[in-house]
Amino acid sequence: MAEDGWLRVGALTELADESAARLDLDDGAICVARSNGNVYAVKDECSHGQVPLSEGEVDDGFVECWMHGSRFDLVTGAPTGPPALTPVRVYPVRVVDGFIEIQLRAEAAT
Repeated sequence: MAEDGWLRVGALTELADESAARLDLDDGAICVARSNGNVYAVKDECSHGQVPLSEGEVDDGFVECWMHGSRFDLVTGAPTGPPALTPVRVYPVRVVDGFIEIQLRAEAAT
């Protein structure tokens, strides 16, 4: 990880549009998703069912939990409705020279 807290996680070409991948880190897993050409990162755990969001469906800026169907906005982490009521943590993402980078510093994440 760079001094500024950005972590390079892979090439943009490795993540197809409308898909997600799991990134395992020491302090937990992150769901890296690509939708409508944009890349997002959220905590890889549904706030309702505690299952990996990276195993769910990605569509039009949302990721859907495969267990109970909760959908989360990839920009804000907010659920669109029950059964999940609590947002998931989101992380800043950027693409630099064709590589996906995630900001992991606690004060930069929401």
